[in-house]
Amino acid sequence: MSKFIIDGGKTLSGEITVAGNKNAALPIIAATILTDEECILENVPDISDVQAMFAIARDIGKKIDQIGPTSYTISGVAGNSHPEPQLVQKLRASILFLGALLAKTGEATIAPPGGCVIGRRHISPHLEALSDLGMEIEIGEHAYHGKRTERKEAYTFLHEASVTATENAMLVAATSSHVTIIENAACEPHVADLALMLQKMGVKIQGVGSNRMEINGKEKLKGVKHSISSDYIESNTFVILAACTNSVLTIKNIEKKHMQMTSFIFKKMGITLEYSADEKSMTVKSVPLKSPGKKIQAGLWPNFPTDLMSPMIVLTTQAEGTTLCHDWMFESRMFFVDKLIAMGADITLCDPHRALVSGPTQLKGQHLSSPDIRAGIALVIAALTARGESIIANAELIDRGYQNIVGRLQMLGAAIKREK
Repeated sequence: MSKFIIDGGKTLSGEITVAGNKNAALPIIAATILTDEECILENVPDISDVQAMFAIARDIGKKIDQIGPTSYTISGVAGNSHPEPQLVQKLRASILFLGALLAKTGEATIAPPGGCVIGRRHISPHLEALSDLGMEIEIGEHAYHGKRTERKEAYTFLHEASVTATENAMLVAATSSHVTIIENAACEPHVADLALMLQKMGVKIQGVGSNRMEINGKEKLKGVKHSISSDYIESNTFVILAACTNSVLTIKNIEKKHMQMTSFIFKKMGITLEYSADEKSMTVKSVPLKSPGKKIQAGLWPNFPTDLMSPMIVLTTQAEGTTLCHDWMFESRMFFVDKLIAMGADITLCDPHRALVSGPTQLKGQHLSSPDIRAGIALVIAALTARGESIIANAELIDRGYQNIVGRLQMLGAAIKREK
């Protein structure tokens, strides 16, 4: 296990480039199972979750070659519909191979997926959607087994707007001979990115970016070249980093249209975002921070993203006033705040979903451990904000979502290093 050693309290400066969207790359890798032709993926983030998805794709029968710093070719035929359980259990997104394999081969067996422990993320929306779309699903003691059947209608209403359940339904619909309708679909940008990839492969999709999609599949899909969209979670994380450390940073490779809700909150807190003429980069400046109001609440897109709640809690520790941070989605999202309290933060954990934060407070360095990807990067920001040295164990969890984070932060002047 590796750890980060951070000497905080320093002002940062310079430019940082946002990587490709992790949550778009994972379903797009699964989508390459649908074609026997070569696909070229660009702007792929160099993170361990991507490598875990590649490992499963290879086990299924695909050949993957790196052709550039962030570019890969994926070719070959999916010949194994029962990927190795140990590979599948490394991340939650592996469940996407269930839909992809059912669409491609008509049968699949997948072990229960793994991933960060941030709450009870039920697999039932996936299984119900796949069943609605003509798949017989058997739940075994150690695996989910699916088999394609014939149905005249293909319609599913997701009882919750799950991102990965929506993507699984899209993958199954991509090769269906029937028109498929998905209601109460997730609308996040990474879902739209998967839709764009499938459209290039020959699938007709109406309603991209809405909660109702109509998909006209095609039995044989073609290989494509696709560049993965930039990661708006990372863009906003770097804004929070700049504001917490009272730094002026330029953030490159952004999508302004994906920052409407966060920009609204940042403006209320006293953070200025100055965009370039092409709106592909922005410079972050801040005055003394203030609370954005009574409450910041996570919600479904385009509301405040749940994946930003942990860094946002760190930001509110540096803002004048009291802020209620509420994430109703995951009952373990808030459980890292005890680590911030140990650093000197004034936080009351009201219940598993709500934390009351009063600021500003001067954080001090501590020995910490990363509990999940998003809490991990939040602790990195807290350590860079704090006075003194912090040690963050379980750094591998942070590597799952943020590529070369040590090297990129060092380029900004951060005193951070990795040790085994």
